[in-house]
Amino acid sequence: MAVCYLGIGSNLGNKRLKIRAALKRIEELKDTKVLKVSKLIKTKPVGGPCGQPDYLNACLKIDTRLTPHTLLKKLQDIEIKLGRSRKHVRFGPRTIDLDILFYGNSVVNTRKLTIPHPRVFERQFVLKPLREIL
Repeated sequence: MAVCYLGIGSNLGNKRLKIRAALKRIEELKDTKVLKVSKLIKTKPVGGPCGQPDYLNACLKIDTRLTPHTLLKKLQDIEIKLGRSRKHVRFGPRTIDLDILFYGNSVVNTRKLTIPHPRVFERQFVLKPLREIL
């Protein structure tokens, strides 16, 4: 089992409902257990187009047997089921955003996945909820 930290956010539609639905689906993943979830925080969008709605963000700590790439695929499947389009504007609005921040002590650098997340230390909307669950 690997202890992983995930970021979760939403700024479209019923944000709280989308985040709750994503958490429920993560809890249902095979060989995965949610250990801790931070409080939700409201944040302004970082980058992307002007005029976006504010985000709700949180972080969660999980224990999983899924490989990093399998976990990524499962998280992307959850995003799609909750209405996220993979054809989006970079840093644009989204119904749900799930990011792998850390996967145990692993370092992954492939075309599809970078762990630790490359911008984790630049973003207060990640660092604040992450500190809460460490």
